[in-house]
Amino acid sequence: MKTLNASKMDILNQEIVQQTFYKLLPQHAFKNPVMACVWVGTVLTFVATLMGQASLGLGLTLSLILLITVLFANYAEAVAEAKGRGQASSLRQARENLFANRLADLNAQAVRVSANELKKGDLVIVHAGELIPADGEIIQGFATINESAVTGESAPVLREANTDRSGVIGGTKVLSDSIIIEVSNEAGHSFLDRMIALVEGANRQKTPNEIALGILLNVMTMTFIVVVITLPFIGGIVGVKISIVLQLALLVCLIPTTIGGLLPAIGIAGMNRALKSNVLAKSGKAVEVAGDIDVLLLDKTGTITYGDRQATAFYPLVGITPSELRQAAMLTSFADPTPEGKSVVSLGKELGESISEPQDAEFIQFSAATRLSGVDLATGQKIRKGAVDAILKFTQQNIQDNIELKIRVEQVASKGATPLVVASNHNILGVIELSDVIKQGIKERFALLRQMGIKTIMVTGDNPLTAAAIAAEAGVDDYIAEARPEDKLACIRNEQAMGRLVAMVGDGTNDAPALAQADIGLAMNSGTQAAKEAGNMVDLDSDPTKLLDVVEIGKQQLITRGALTTFSLANDVSKYFVILPALFAVAIPQLNILNILHLDNPSSAIVSALIFNALIIPMLIPLALRGVQFKPASALQLLRRNMLVYGVGGVVFPFIVIKLIDVLISRFF
Repeated sequence: MKTLNASKMDILNQEIVQQTFYKLLPQHAFKNPVMACVWVGTVLTFVATLMGQASLGLGLTLSLILLITVLFANYAEAVAEAKGRGQASSLRQARENLFANRLADLNAQAVRVSANELKKGDLVIVHAGELIPADGEIIQGFATINESAVTGESAPVLREANTDRSGVIGGTKVLSDSIIIEVSNEAGHSFLDRMIALVEGANRQKTPNEIALGILLNVMTMTFIVVVITLPFIGGIVGVKISIVLQLALLVCLIPTTIGGLLPAIGIAGMNRALKSNVLAKSGKAVEVAGDIDVLLLDKTGTITYGDRQATAFYPLVGITPSELRQAAMLTSFADPTPEGKSVVSLGKELGESISEPQDAEFIQFSAATRLSGVDLATGQKIRKGAVDAILKFTQQNIQDNIELKIRVEQVASKGATPLVVASNHNILGVIELSDVIKQGIKERFALLRQMGIKTIMVTGDNPLTAAAIAAEAGVDDYIAEARPEDKLACIRNEQAMGRLVAMVGDGTNDAPALAQADIGLAMNSGTQAAKEAGNMVDLDSDPTKLLDVVEIGKQQLITRGALTTFSLANDVSKYFVILPALFAVAIPQLNILNILHLDNPSSAIVSALIFNALIIPMLIPLALRGVQFKPASALQLLRRNMLVYGVGGVVFPFIVIKLIDVLISRFF
């Protein structure tokens, strides 16, 4: 195994070296204007040296240092891209040689075809032990699925038709049962295809901040080109002759080569860090916007709580026997496919009820719109189970007229549990208690978000009392109770109207409008295709709390670029004080006061600065790829820390290193 890993590493290192030199070709080199100047400077310095514009030793030394600077910048980008190619390679293995059992309709005989022949809307049946041939949604059946080929997690997951966990990905493996899938993406446009393109960088779009920084670097580069061009005229006035070789070397020292060389690697590494956390960002912009989020909109169930609410108790009202309430609740739950509905049946059986599913009955499916489920028996009896307000509407009652019901509902809600009310015709029978548990550590995470100035809003379909109890226990800043899909959308629009950036998480089709409206929409991999298409991020682990990690990844991306930019520009300031006094001190002795490093001569000063300029790029590659460590703090605190560590450090560090280099090389120049 060690030999195999060593062999893979050797191949990877060879690819990185090949890409480093391949990027010297003009069509690649000129994509980065700052490093393109260094590339042109390398060629011109070498040509000028051969034409006798500088001593052969100095000229060739400067040409070699400039070439190494370009190679180090190429190496930084090649390393970041290699990580993406490694991830893409493992993803490709998940879709190789896939076949499908295609159905003409639900009752037809399956025909075995290549997965590449599948079209959107085709039906395929997948049995236990087979690979899912294409992205789609389960329309019939349920199964446990191994998604490790995509997520890296070996624990199987349950996917079921007609739920918010019906989405499946091509290349994953069915472990049990059989499912019928409706294909949602054709070959070449699948989820894996998009992932591969993204991690390889083919579709990596520059973020607004990256574009703005690129413009700044280009303007600075153009400014210093003008400055260096005018230096011979200024030197002529004071009697200093500056050769074209020294001009080119000086230009490379003055322009922001450090951040210019690292900028592509920082952007690629941000996408890779997101994917390493099993979050697929559809663009680099999405990763970075996450770092500027002001408001987080979170579902209670599955995000703040564990999400699998279970029926834990039945509370009959006066005049209703416990058995009568339990049987009625079970009858309404036979047609309720939700985990809550199934738990009602399970609890009833545990308490000794042996009722079976009624024949010749019309079942009322649970829906988000009605917020109740039930059954109409052949005897004419209509039994319903649902939210308090939905049942009161069904029975045409007012809770103020039923004090016992009001007290019981408030008792259940005050414990952070969810009350469901059961009614038969116009008679309310009692209350079911559904309990959910706050996730461990969630309160502390919300406290960290609060320190960063991010407001958290919990969204739940529960009644206000339940919502208030859980919101207080979880430590969120605000909550929306009895929320409908349109309420989520309205909340997002209101926050955005006040100039705030909003993030939300969702997995169902009814979440799609809000996911599309939010600045960051994190869709669950297990969710519906509509949700995944609407969001600009997909969580491969289907963990709703991942939204909190996404914010940290985004902030780390912003901090990393800001820190390295600060360090790079601070380096440039130091180099100005190193080079300019050394160049003009002979003609203007008064400038010696600025030569605080007491460098030996102009040639050694420029060579020392160029060597530092080249070496600092590979020194910073690990930091660019790993990212600056993120610690929750306000924007002002982050700015102060950046200025102290990377600003002051960026000014002091070059002085020390350049002086050491000058001591070592001064005897040669």
